[in-house]
Formats: sequence, structure tokens, C-alpha cells
Amino acid sequence: MQNPNPITAVTPAAEDPSDPEAFRAEVRAFCERELPARVRAKVQANLYLEKQDYLDFLHALIPRGWVAGHWPREWGGRGWTPLQRFIFEEESAACGAPWLIPFGVSYVGPVIFTFGSAWQKARFLPPILSSTEWWAQGYSEPGAGSDLAALKTRAVRDGDHYVVTGQKIWTSYVQWADWIFCLVRTSEGTRRQQGISFLLIDMKTPGITVRPIRTMDGCHHVNEVFFDGVRVPVQNLVGEEGQGWTCAKFLLNNERVIAAETGRSIRQLAHLQALVDAEPARPEAGAFRERIAQLRLKLHALRAYCLQAARHMDPTQPAGADASLMKIRGSELQQAIAEATIDWLGPHAAVYDPALVHGDTPRSAVGPLAGPGLVREYLHGRAATIYGGSNEIQRNIIAKAELGL
Repeated sequence: MQNPNPITAVTPAAEDPSDPEAFRAEVRAFCERELPARVRAKVQANLYLEKQDYLDFLHALIPRGWVAGHWPREWGGRGWTPLQRFIFEEESAACGAPWLIPFGVSYVGPVIFTFGSAWQKARFLPPILSSTEWWAQGYSEPGAGSDLAALKTRAVRDGDHYVVTGQKIWTSYVQWADWIFCLVRTSEGTRRQQGISFLLIDMKTPGITVRPIRTMDGCHHVNEVFFDGVRVPVQNLVGEEGQGWTCAKFLLNNERVIAAETGRSIRQLAHLQALVDAEPARPEAGAFRERIAQLRLKLHALRAYCLQAARHMDPTQPAGADASLMKIRGSELQQAIAEATIDWLGPHAAVYDPALVHGDTPRSAVGPLAGPGLVREYLHGRAATIYGGSNEIQRNIIAKAELGL
């Protein structure tokens, strides 16, 4: 189906997909010249980022049409290949750009232009591209995390509305969101995946309550969201009623393609190297150099695998076991780098005050100036093997897809 209301990207010419290294150099040059210096400094120091920091990054991307470069051009994207998308994600993270918060550009946007109505495409895609509306993801519930099909949030049809009642949890950055996309149960089926629907819900609707959850790093990343008789127009249903699991699988596939986060590992390994280089006379410095070398080899192997997968990936098909392998190895490597960093900091890592990671400049009560930010990165990164589908679930996917178990 052709877009009845096409969105035109700002930059008219496409990046050349036949020259990936030229594109990598372009992304690196963008980070050096156009990424706001204040934001880049906060990322490099592992400080907590506020909404305005992410907005400043997005506003820098908009003139190039890079907010959603992997979208098809007919919907306002750049039509990037999977390899270009990987290069952008990796190089920007390695150079100190913030996480490109995915809930709008990588999750619900592609769901809408793939499964949504003409009205939904015209209404929701332009504000995602212009970063004027922010989204959150309403998937996990207290009894339905990795076992997502066990969700109990219910939507009952009442005329031209659904009435939604239930609870979501671990909802990232919903405190900043204008909209939330939710999986809700609209009926019961012989299989739990049946009867689940995909709804778009305005966060200003009466009956929605958000409660913050402070994570291990003492920062506000996630929340509980309660729906108490929330009325949602039927026109906000994406796809057919009861077919939300199809949308959910499509979205999770997109999520796992970018889950290796090799750029983040490159950046954090450089931090560790700099710490060790700054104190070469420490007795344990030699052992840490060997440890860094081992981590670097693992990172090279992961990058080679990701690049090979991206070169041959068909974006119209499920990523399959490749995505699960990248998610497992990427998240475990992030944690291994963070653990090595904490070991190097030693007793200084035990003195952590979340207040020190808020603001625009690094501060430290004891030890290296970078210490609090590195501790925050370690604590927050403990969730990397859980979110986006826990690594245990990823191993089940691999066992089923590759081993037939």
C-alpha cells in the first residue's frame, strides 16, 4: 500500500550503500562537528541524561534525516541498509552520542508504517520524525516479563472505545512520554498469544498513573504504569483485534537487531584503557592490560559477526538466531568490561552517590573524577542481560531455531 501522505526527508540524496567506510567517516565527522559538545561530554562521563539532552541530539540529527535513517524513504527515512544502520548505531555510540531512544523511531514507528491504518501513519509518523512526540513501551507486567504472553492488562470494547485496566512495569522513560504503545488482552484464545491486541494510548488520558522506580544506580529510568478504566479510541488499534502478537514479534525482532551495542563497548573499553594507562606503575597494571587485550579480542570477534550478519540481513525477514546471538554476546561483553573497570577502581568504586552523576560535569568525592559515572554504568548495565528479552530466553530461541530442541 502506498503512503497517502508521504513524508519527505530533509536531506534529498541518499548515503551511498556501496561505500560503508565513507558512511562511517561521515557519522564520525557528524559526531565531532555537529553533536552538541555538552551532550557528548555527559555521555563520555557516563552521567545521567535528561530529556533535553536526548532532544538536543535528535535536533542535531533532523537536518540530515538521520532520526529514523533505517525507515523506508516513502515514510520519511533514508532507506538505510541493515549494514548502514549498524554502522550508524556503532559509530555514533563509540564517538559519544547518546542512546537513540528506540521506542518511537525503532519500535512503534515501523509497526505503524507496516501494520497501521492510513490515518495512523499520517497522524503518528511525522511527530516521531520531528521528535515532537515521545513514546514509551507498555509490554512487561508484574507476572509477564520474559513470558510476555502471560500479560493480563485487559481492554474491553465499549462502543467506539476500549476500556483498559491493568498494570505495566519496568516502563522505560514513560515519565517523559506523550504516548505509550501497549499489548493488551482483548479476548481469550486456545493459545495465550491469541487474543492480544496492540493499542496506542495517549498518556494524558484520565485514569493513567505513573510511579517511578529507582534502579540500582539511584536514577530514574523505569516506572510502573497503572491503567484504571482508561478509554482509548478504537481507531488507535493497530492491525486487527487479537493480532497484536504479530506486531509484538515484529517489534521485538527490530529491538534485537541493534542489541549488541558494540559502539557502547568500544567507548567503555577505551575508558578502562585510559584508567590503566594513567597509573602504569600499579602492580596489577600488567594483568589488567592482558585482561583488556582479552576483552578487545572478544569485541573484535563480536563486531566481525555483527558486520557479517548485517551485510547479509534481509530487513523484511525475521532476524532469527543471529539477533539472539548478538544480544547475548553483546550484553555479556558490556558487563565484563564494566566489571573489569570496577575491579580497577577498587575501593573507590564503593563510594557511590547518585547525586554526583546528575548535572553537566563529572564530580567525585574520592578517586578518579570519572569514578561515579563508571560505577553508574556498571550498576545500570546489570540489566543488559535482562531487558530486550532475557539472555535465558535468547538461548531458548537459539536452541529451538538452530538445534531443533
